[in-house]
Amino acid sequence: MKTINFQFVGEALILAIGLFLGGRAIKQGIVQFKELDRTVTAKGLSEKEVKADKATWPLKFKELGNDPAELYTRIETKTQAVVDFLRKGGVKDEEISVAPPALVDQQANMSYSSETVRYRYKANCVVTVVSKNVDLVRKLVGKQTELMRQDVTIVGNEYDEASVVTYEFTGLNEIKPEMIAEATKNARKTAERFAADSESKLGKIRTADQGQFSIESRDQNTPWLKNVRVVATVVYYLKD
Repeated sequence: MKTINFQFVGEALILAIGLFLGGRAIKQGIVQFKELDRTVTAKGLSEKEVKADKATWPLKFKELGNDPAELYTRIETKTQAVVDFLRKGGVKDEEISVAPPALVDQQANMSYSSETVRYRYKANCVVTVVSKNVDLVRKLVGKQTELMRQDVTIVGNEYDEASVVTYEFTGLNEIKPEMIAEATKNARKTAERFAADSESKLGKIRTADQGQFSIESRDQNTPWLKNVRVVATVVYYLKD
């Protein structure tokens, strides 16, 4: 009759129990991992229309002549006329800057050409207004034709970005918190709808990205009105 080695049986039983518990722990770990991996990514938009709070207006004019001294005299007279027009309109002195005239010797530039020019010198002149009073600038832009009565022709076209009025919105930091909160709220609403459709419940936030803010003109005809936009991307856990 064989004797039973109870020590061996006990060790085997302990090993079996250990393997069972270890396997159960591993299985539970996989299930938890899969549950944690059940996520939904939702995007939320926040958009706000604001008014520009800064205007930059370059008033450009040109002068032609053959006598540099006489040309500079006319430049000074017309530059002063532009400055006086702005001051009379309500623009402050600290909002006005006058750039030195850029003189071009057209005869020198055509030294390799047989063509001749009527005026040897051309001067490009710029008086720039940078103001927080956007409404005032817009009003004066509409009145700049008054300078033509003083023989000052403001030049510029839509293809020359340096000659048009630019409008900016500088108060982004003031509206950021409100817009981020709205975008995140909208993202949560989207995620909740998805969770409901999939017969799940929305869990905690896994990751969140507020995205980049963009500021663009509402349209070409009203560049002083800006659309501020941000999209928040939020990843939520799903649970049964």
